[in-house]
Amino acid sequence: MVSQPPNNTAKEHWKHWRWTFLFAVSALLILFAPLPLPGAAPADRHIRIEASMFQFTPGELKINPGDRVTVELVSTDVVHGFSLDGYNFELKADPGQTATGIFVADKAGDFRFRCSVACGNLHPFMIGKLRVGPNFLLARGIGLGLLAVIVALWPLRKPSTHRLRSRP
Repeated sequence: MVSQPPNNTAKEHWKHWRWTFLFAVSALLILFAPLPLPGAAPADRHIRIEASMFQFTPGELKINPGDRVTVELVSTDVVHGFSLDGYNFELKADPGQTATGIFVADKAGDFRFRCSVACGNLHPFMIGKLRVGPNFLLARGIGLGLLAVIVALWPLRKPSTHRLRSRP
């Protein structure tokens, strides 16, 4: 007579998938859950941007949501423009001149700014980036890294005592 093992395989199978589901949901929450923005008070910001052949200096700007931003565009060589994607904001500066404009950063996220005047052969590559609000990419990366460590170490945990008991 062949003895049958106890029918615990379905129960163990469910426990395995329950933990897999829990880790998958945790990963999705880390990636996509909206994080609260810090309550920085809106401020008046003055930013000077120099435009020269095929580059903006500085090429990356960081501001807080709600800031009232004064942009001073200085052209050092030829006519340059400044057009901010996502906002209805544009400036044009003649060589050696300065153009000034004001906008309110009322949209959070990353936005590109570009030269809006054909200034030479490499004009299409004259692009910069404006970040409105904090960058949570690092925090999300750390969260996913910690979750990966937990998942990797999970099989090494101490077995519980109910698994060690044998049934009569």
